[in-house]
Amino acid sequence: MKIYPIETVNFKLDGGAMFGVVPKSIWQRTNPADANNQIDLAARCMLIEDGNRLILIDTGMGNKQSDKFFGYYSLGGNANLDDSLKKVGFHRDDITDVFMTHLHFDHCGGSIQWNSDRTGYEPAFKNARFWTNEKHWQWATRPNAREKASFLKENILPMQESGQLYFIDSQNKSFLEESELGFGILFVDGHTEKQMLPHIRYQGKTLVFVADLLPTVGHIPLPYVMGYDTRPLLTLDEKDKFLKEAADNEYYLFLEHDAHHEICTVKRTEVGVRLNETFRFDTIF
Repeated sequence: MKIYPIETVNFKLDGGAMFGVVPKSIWQRTNPADANNQIDLAARCMLIEDGNRLILIDTGMGNKQSDKFFGYYSLGGNANLDDSLKKVGFHRDDITDVFMTHLHFDHCGGSIQWNSDRTGYEPAFKNARFWTNEKHWQWATRPNAREKASFLKENILPMQESGQLYFIDSQNKSFLEESELGFGILFVDGHTEKQMLPHIRYQGKTLVFVADLLPTVGHIPLPYVMGYDTRPLLTLDEKDKFLKEAADNEYYLFLEHDAHHEICTVKRTEVGVRLNETFRFDTIF
């Protein structure tokens, strides 16, 4: 097995929305805001080369939305998905599986693209299976008013229409039982229904793709919960349990949204679980 970080784009979101009830005077110490109160974020994906499978975890925002839409997110940086894949020796047509932690636009927008004459949409990975789970699919295709702006039908429905959509079996599974894709999955419900966090054994370590349970290292303290979460009190419980396990088992946390840190570890302290160290991926793997 070989794993690669895949950078797609950097973007910005309102710092207040990203930290919920935590005052700016506190969160800006770790995540400084610009003049528009926005903080730096990334859309960092993961590529797993495992035998004859090439699995991409999340796909970033893609490029099919309007300039007005992207204008809200202050896109930046030089990276894009195709160049990042090429840098590690692959093309999007080589991808066999696209695993989506959840179907918010910044995690799955790159899964679907315009067709050649821009009259409709098609899968951006023509040879891949697209993986979600049935409960989250139902949640995303019948969105509540709070999340409707994040579940964009043009990002989601073409997966099913193409015949390339598959569901991870989430029934009758014990905690982190190995999935169809060869890694364990933790299901969490605070941010959105049945978000999936891959737990991957790699080079003798456990690497966890933490997605939106832990957007940045600044979100490690328990009350630092995004205003975007649908069930913030549940997120508190899920974070508490997960971070204690991460500290006790020396997990390496792969950060999808932290623009400045790729990997971190955590430790128990007298005031709760806190940041231990941060790393570049290539310095430890």
